Amino acid sequence: SSYDRGSTFNVFVGKGQLIAGMDKALVGMCVNERRFVRIPPKLAYGSEGVSGVIPPNAVLHFDVLLVDLWNSEDEVQVQTYFKPEKCPRTVQVSDFVRYHYNGTFLDGTLFDSSHNRMRTYDTYVGIGWLIPGMDQGLLGMCVGEKRIITIPPFLAYGEEGDGKEIPGQASLVFDVVLLDLHNPKDGIVIENQHVPESCERRSQAGDFLRYHYNGTLLDGTLFDSSYSRNRTYDTYIGRGYVIAGMDEGLLGVCTGEKRRIIIPPHLGYGEEGRGKIPGSAVLIFDIHVVDFHNPSDSVSVTVKYKPSNCTVLSKKGDYLKYHYNASLLDGTLLDSTHSLGKTYNIVLGSGQVVVGMDMGLQDMCVGERRTVVIPPHLGYGEDGVEGEVPGSAVLVFDIELLELVSGLPEGYMFVWNGEVSPNLFEEIDQNHDGEVLLEEFSEYIQAQVDSGKGKLAPGFDFEKIVKNMFTNQDRDGNGKVTAEEFKLKDQEAKEEHDEL
Repeated sequence: SSYDRGSTFNVFVGKGQLIAGMDKALVGMCVNERRFVRIPPKLAYGSEGVSGVIPPNAVLHFDVLLVDLWNSEDEVQVQTYFKPEKCPRTVQVSDFVRYHYNGTFLDGTLFDSSHNRMRTYDTYVGIGWLIPGMDQGLLGMCVGEKRIITIPPFLAYGEEGDGKEIPGQASLVFDVVLLDLHNPKDGIVIENQHVPESCERRSQAGDFLRYHYNGTLLDGTLFDSSYSRNRTYDTYIGRGYVIAGMDEGLLGVCTGEKRRIIIPPHLGYGEEGRGKIPGSAVLIFDIHVVDFHNPSDSVSVTVKYKPSNCTVLSKKGDYLKYHYNASLLDGTLLDSTHSLGKTYNIVLGSGQVVVGMDMGLQDMCVGERRTVVIPPHLGYGEDGVEGEVPGSAVLVFDIELLELVSGLPEGYMFVWNGEVSPNLFEEIDQNHDGEVLLEEFSEYIQAQVDSGKGKLAPGFDFEKIVKNMFTNQDRDGNGKVTAEEFKLKDQEAKEEHDEL
């Protein structure tokens, strides 16, 4: 009994290696077929028998189960039972593949499965890293394709088997699904899905990009998404801050562009992988560029409308009233004074708005409309404004200047419109006690402004200006100004505080 020996009986049929009756009985059998065979002595061991085992003229009975079957002229058999509609590339010699498989014998017995190990089998094809039959059987496969590959033993593990699960002379059947495919010579592949009609500028090395992405493997498995985190991925490009394939794939994009970037593992996460990304995996990133800028960028001003009478231009210190719509580069509206029903009012150059807006409002006349684009380092920076402006965002302001009140010369908070009285201190010191208190000083300045003899810097709080002026005159800080302390600005050396 072969069962007692624990191994099958392996033999060529019809070549005289068997008794005549068995040579005949095995012809026409299928794998897994069972036959009860009765062989008369003349087709077995005849009148002599086998000494000590089979008596003379014995009729022999065999219970035969055919386990395996092959011919020396057999080749690898490939049966594709699923093929994707899209197949841009097939396996060629020297490609690196990742696939899952179930390995069985011809009788259906499972001897190995990558599914049980929960990891793909990863290897080069056609260079001898696999048994010859598998090297051949994987050629021409698409990612996502499913095949049954049947391999005769002389293209598998031959007469000796593998010394473990696979016996000698065993035909092997592999049920294979291909998950990944690349070649070490591959570069990235870029597929443009949407390029905006208007593209004034394309990204270059050193730019800072904000973009959304979905990251998938070649078989469609999602491994990461910025959309799920509800925030863009923000990075410099061309400087090694991201994987090499993405550094290259993000060059030359427009704001608003959507593109697919296919990255081989040697330009991605290599043989080790990372997190949900297996080793040697090809990566697909579907990206949407939200905005980008360069740290060397300044404010960009585009005049949309300028009145014919445009002689008075805004300058530092002027008090401006204007309307604006604020948005991101992708058109997302952030804020609008129109919705509030009132203008935004500032003193230009006084730090009441971001630096970029102070720059963008310069040299503007009443009635003018312009678009001001502000990079983040001149806007709200890396942090943005929580819940309102994203970090590192480029801002777009559509502005209309409605009113301009000319400011005072730099360093002045109050100026005289005419000649200054030679007896100025005496005029302020209404009770003539030789000391001026804040209340007296405030009443006097208010009277000069009301009568048009003097002018305060527009846009600032009256009380704060007057108190600042008074403090600058009160040099000993006792809350009183004497005639000795009192000086006009042009009587002093230039200092960094504001005087009369």
